[in-house]
Amino acid sequence: MSYAGPDPAAGSRPSGLGITVEVRPHAYDPQANPELFEGVLARRVVAFMIDVIVITVPLFIAAVFIFVFGLITFGLGWALYWLMYPASIVWALFYYGMTLGSPASATLGMRAMGIEMRTWYGAPAYFVLGAVHAVVYWISVSVLSPFILLVGFFNARKRLLHDFFVGAVIINSAARAAALRGGAAGYGGFAV
Repeated sequence: MSYAGPDPAAGSRPSGLGITVEVRPHAYDPQANPELFEGVLARRVVAFMIDVIVITVPLFIAAVFIFVFGLITFGLGWALYWLMYPASIVWALFYYGMTLGSPASATLGMRAMGIEMRTWYGAPAYFVLGAVHAVVYWISVSVLSPFILLVGFFNARKRLLHDFFVGAVIINSAARAAALRGGAAGYGGFAV
């Protein structure tokens, strides 16, 4: 494979360091495909609540196990409670990374709500993007308050502040978008 220099037709621009940077256009146009973004914000809220439950249940089971183990060991097992905080962080990052990095590019809550994550240029999400998306979300909400969620009301792609930071866009799944277009019935034969 040889390098023939920057290709202006491909949208490449020299960066001044002898490196060519490829600039990709946005893959999802809200004007041409409004069905990809219809109802996404409300569905994201419900999907987030489902994901919080999915993340919390195994942690609750672990806490009950530690409690019972502490009773059996006359209180010595309760020292394991210090692992709950780091375990919750690792579990949440693993959950978001694995589910968003899966072929569906969606967490369990997102799948239930018929939405999925893509990069702004249309590629499916991957493990690192999913984990970083979760970290940036929690940091931005902690620092800037939940008002960062209002950003979604003021842009056509319904992207939130942390989506801009990591280069992600949340869209309706292909099945949901087809149902919104009127080209197919919704899930289970019911209109969505």
